[in-house]
Amino acid sequence: MRFEPPRPRNDDERVLPLINVVFLLLIFFMLAGKLSASDPFRVEPPHSVSEAPPAPQDSLVLVGADGRLALDGEVMEEPALKTALAARLAGEAEVRVRLKADGRAEAAHVVAVMELLREAGVERLKLLTVPEGG
Repeated sequence: MRFEPPRPRNDDERVLPLINVVFLLLIFFMLAGKLSASDPFRVEPPHSVSEAPPAPQDSLVLVGADGRLALDGEVMEEPALKTALAARLAGEAEVRVRLKADGRAEAAHVVAVMELLREAGVERLKLLTVPEGG
């Protein structure tokens, strides 16, 4: 019985399985990663000393520094915002609303938007802020 000596392995043959695993992990994390929609305009919330992160909510109202408003990523005027929220509140038992206002927005305008939300039927509102130093 004659045994042939094993042929020397190419370095590329030893690296190929590692490359395959890396690409599979890359594809997995690309598909499994959470994608979130970006805001329709830039908003920098004011700073807060509160450490509690916001819980997942149903509706997000944005107030821009220039006074623009958006509901769940859709830019709209005040009457349209009030109508859309009133319709959403009438259709569902409990709609939670978050308000994300730019820190440079006028306080009087933010309070006016809060009053508009109350008139639309919002009973509980969470004002989003950024932790101090964040």
